[in-house]
Amino acid sequence: MSKTNNFDLQSPLCVLCGRTDDCPKKYGEKRTFVEYNVTVHYYCLLMSSGIWQRGEEDEGVDGFLFTDIRKEVNRAAKLKCNICKKKGASIGCVSPKCKRSYHFPCGIQKECIFQFMENFRSYCWDHKPVQKIPHEERKGTAQCTICLDLVEQVPTYSVLRGPCCKNAWFHRECLQYQALSAGIFFFRCTVCNNMDKFQKEMLRMGIHIPEKDASWELEENAYQELLQCYQHCDIERCLCKKGRDYNEPDSKWEIKRCQYCGSRGTHMACAALKSWKQNWECLECRSIFAKSGNYSRQRKRSLAASDKADGTPCFLEEPSPKRPRQSPGTPRSFLHSPKRMCPNSSLPCSHLELPASNRVTMSLSPMMSNRKWSLRKRFLVKEGREASNILKALKLQITTKTTRLNINAENIWNSALKGFRQRSFGPMNTIEIKFINCKARLKTDTPAASKHHFFQLLMLHLQNSSLFEGCSAKNLSLDFQAVRENLYFEAGKMIAVSLVHGGPSPGFFSKTLFNCLVYGPENVKPTLEDVADADVAETIKMIKYANSLSSLTSTVHDCYEFLAAAGCLRPLKALCDKDKLVDDILNYHVIKRIISPLESFRQGLKTLGVLEKMQAHPDKFFSILCHKPERLSAETLCDLFTIHSSSDVNKVGGTDFWMGYLQDVESGESVVTLEDILLFTTGSFSIPPVGFDPEPTVKFLHIRHPVGNRLLNCLELPITKTYETFKKKMDFTIRNALRVERE
Repeated sequence: MSKTNNFDLQSPLCVLCGRTDDCPKKYGEKRTFVEYNVTVHYYCLLMSSGIWQRGEEDEGVDGFLFTDIRKEVNRAAKLKCNICKKKGASIGCVSPKCKRSYHFPCGIQKECIFQFMENFRSYCWDHKPVQKIPHEERKGTAQCTICLDLVEQVPTYSVLRGPCCKNAWFHRECLQYQALSAGIFFFRCTVCNNMDKFQKEMLRMGIHIPEKDASWELEENAYQELLQCYQHCDIERCLCKKGRDYNEPDSKWEIKRCQYCGSRGTHMACAALKSWKQNWECLECRSIFAKSGNYSRQRKRSLAASDKADGTPCFLEEPSPKRPRQSPGTPRSFLHSPKRMCPNSSLPCSHLELPASNRVTMSLSPMMSNRKWSLRKRFLVKEGREASNILKALKLQITTKTTRLNINAENIWNSALKGFRQRSFGPMNTIEIKFINCKARLKTDTPAASKHHFFQLLMLHLQNSSLFEGCSAKNLSLDFQAVRENLYFEAGKMIAVSLVHGGPSPGFFSKTLFNCLVYGPENVKPTLEDVADADVAETIKMIKYANSLSSLTSTVHDCYEFLAAAGCLRPLKALCDKDKLVDDILNYHVIKRIISPLESFRQGLKTLGVLEKMQAHPDKFFSILCHKPERLSAETLCDLFTIHSSSDVNKVGGTDFWMGYLQDVESGESVVTLEDILLFTTGSFSIPPVGFDPEPTVKFLHIRHPVGNRLLNCLELPITKTYETFKKKMDFTIRNALRVERE
């Protein structure tokens, strides 16, 4: 049906509530359809009890057919409003025994609750839902976190409290205006930024959250100023004949901005910059760092440009340990975190590495070696926990909109690729996995367990795919077919989605690959361990360990074609020149050769903001991307599970039985493993980097055998009189339950 929005000059009455009011924030948009002689408030239509959307979105009034609207008007004409006593009350209270009917504006006036979700229920003033707040949490007055005016800390119709924060109080009117402006994608708690729990409570309490983008996102040219970049040469002596404002991209007259402030610039020729990848800082920034003592000029040979034939080297200045502000058009530079600098190297060391002198000392003492391993393990666990908190913040982007992926585990890559490329897939959608072959899925699997199992299979496939090369620590390989099909981007996207949606981390990145992603390939120096090709590695070794100039020349002559293809030929006048040649070969084979796949992979990792967090917190993500999860321990599971016990459980030692059982399992005195316990409870073999949702718990109940409630990640344990009985029941149930699942 066609519709027109020709409004009558006399502001006609709404056919449902009989009012002329035109207030979209209170009653929804008011529309007049002259052809059908219908004027209606959108909220009056949504909340009417006897009408449903039977048409498409472009039919009638957003799916409400005009014939149905007429029938609803006739039905309501027989009902009297319990508030204004006039006919036409189309809305009724959903409480089973309540017979009250009312108009939408009258219900607002009488403080009724209208829920804009599911079946669009409405509640009268006697049966409406209320927030239950303990008396001890009512502390007089507080500020509305939106308008900052004082509110009484008592939940009423006009005052609401956030479900996620004890001290977050709001005016209903403020919340409603914010929801209409922010829309479903940006409406969240203004204190803790929680979205899911906050939106559910606000919908329950009658706040309308429209399914639209935020109003500030819809403004035309709203972010136009962000596209402007500084283009002026500020060098004291500008060499450009066409003036300081002249900018010619991809030439020596291209303007490069200060890597720190971005508010000063120079022509590349004016600053004698040989390559775009060289950093430049203005005099103001240089003087600030010089005064603070954090800036030191060091000569550093560029990895991106070799020495020129005339012997003129290109020098870069040591980047600042502070994170630079990016400006449009500026190549990405280091995103630093405070860490120790390696001797004779411009790259930051990993915290897990120690100077050579310390390594020698530790290798002499087994006790010190064990202590080092223990410290390393604790460090990885600590960094993993902090990475988990970062990923949980990213997980807040996930909406309730669901995308189902039909997965064939026997062809995991193609089915995953098809699912990720389908139109309905969105990284922020809730992912639901359905295995189409029965062997891949256990009957007791929950949606979370199926999703974790899918991502586990996917990460394992990626590790062994042609996209990566190496043994345990892998770098990107060069697969021309994968480049043409944009598979490197898809791989990065899948890894980012796995990390945020509760899947495992890859755990197989090499340190070189990780540093290329975080710091940029131009700032990374690869090593011989990064070369996966045995022939290339052998060639590099022959050059590296040549003990005379003649043997070096002979080796270079034998592999002349390879060096020429790699662009690594250089004059060899002394034996020490071999070091520069080795660096050139390594840089070409490990980095320059795969620049295109690397950039595509980086773009994929930007999904859901994962790459940005990697660059801001490199130490945290290094622990999960470059290391497989540590083997489970009794201490790990003890920390993972929250124990819910009562006084009668404490009397019989239920908590002590649980702790003792974990110790026995770890020491091998049980037929099950710690991984079996985790699988029995959650359906997962390992702890995902983002953690479990909900968090695993242990409950002691008067039951005969333990029960793994995978929907709630809850392990229900029997209360027994002796530890021997407890252990016997645990071993028997877990072993047999998992055996039946596997069969």
